[in-house]
Amino acid sequence: MRLHYEEDKPMKTTLPWLSRAPKTVLAIACLAASLGAAAAEWPDRPITIVVGYAPGGANDVIARFLAEKLQPVLKQTIIVENRAGVASIVGAQAVARAKPDGYTLLMGASGPMVFNHALYSRLPYKPSDFAPISLTGTFPLVLIANKDDPARNVKELVDASIRNPERSNYGASAASFQLITELFNEATGAKFSHIGYKGSMESVSAVMSKTVSMTIIDPGPAATAISSGRARPLAVTSAERMKQYPDIPTMKELGIDSTVTLWSGLFAPANTPPEIVKRLHAEVERIVTTPDARARLESLGVTAAASSSPAQFAELIDGEIARWKQVAKRSGVKAD
Repeated sequence: MRLHYEEDKPMKTTLPWLSRAPKTVLAIACLAASLGAAAAEWPDRPITIVVGYAPGGANDVIARFLAEKLQPVLKQTIIVENRAGVASIVGAQAVARAKPDGYTLLMGASGPMVFNHALYSRLPYKPSDFAPISLTGTFPLVLIANKDDPARNVKELVDASIRNPERSNYGASAASFQLITELFNEATGAKFSHIGYKGSMESVSAVMSKTVSMTIIDPGPAATAISSGRARPLAVTSAERMKQYPDIPTMKELGIDSTVTLWSGLFAPANTPPEIVKRLHAEVERIVTTPDARARLESLGVTAAASSSPAQFAELIDGEIARWKQVAKRSGVKAD
């Protein structure tokens, strides 16, 4: 059977095979040439990094630090745009729908890129809507209790919750923290009940006022409460002890299967030209390994990310989504 195309006359070209190509092939060739040219010229205008959280948090600070360091090497203005709302879904969705030309990026975190996929039955974006560029930093969580709580360690805190479940609760400012604490309950047999808060600082304040028994939280918001002695750190969720808190044991040391490390990283929309992704990866990896970056990140309780390729970053995300979907299924925790 002969396929008929409207244009039977050959086009004048130096590529004879192209003269017989259908319109769709020509369109694809033109698009590829256009993307290639755009990638070669990139960047020729300002770049926007979207942050799905309010200003002042760790993700926002990291994004602004990257913007500051990327501007001189890319020779373009880098704009940080905060699009907070609904567990960072608003910001992630905006980037997922953006044109894949390297001018709209996402400062993503474990919350929107991993935990949301485990906690929401429907999301306006998929993992495949993004091109992972580079990890920027990783951080564990810290379990804190009130300074006057009679429990002096994790075992005593867990035992107290088992004896008095009606008086044992925890604060969580996001469904991801709730899911992580439910994993702790599962691993220890603890009976802590969930009380929700709008932000991490509110969860910390609830511990200090004895409104809740404990919280498992990122180190930044807990730092002042710990250093002032108003909250007692009992464990960290990292595989190794934190440099900032060398005397605090890890969950692993305590025999608790609750090792958790969260992260932040840079993403582009899917189908962004690989040359742009490669360039950004190289620049970000160079920046986060500088002494200046390490010091800035450590002040936030964040460890500069070790070297990893975009493919390794994507593999990490896929593995974590699978892990937390299973935890969510067992615990029954849902965000919708």
